[in-house]
Amino acid sequence: TELMNIGPKLAARLRQVGLRDEVELRRAGAVDAHRRIAEAFPEETLPVCYYLYSFEGALRDQHWDDIGAEKKRKLKKQIARD
Repeated sequence: TELMNIGPKLAARLRQVGLRDEVELRRAGAVDAHRRIAEAFPEETLPVCYYLYSFEGALRDQHWDDIGAEKKRKLKKQIARD
């Protein structure tokens, strides 16, 4: 919860999929972290930005909405391929 965009719920979800700290999140990256949560919790119907953009922003130390439209488009494209 020390990273931007990562509150108690997201931190708990990350721990539940094996990402226990910043180092592990950085190693996995936003797309893999998103993928792990989507697979572990298929009933979740949250907008893409809630996880994917939040993780990317956390890794950049930016609010999720400040990562830019082009980066958001690329991230969405990456998860669409998987």
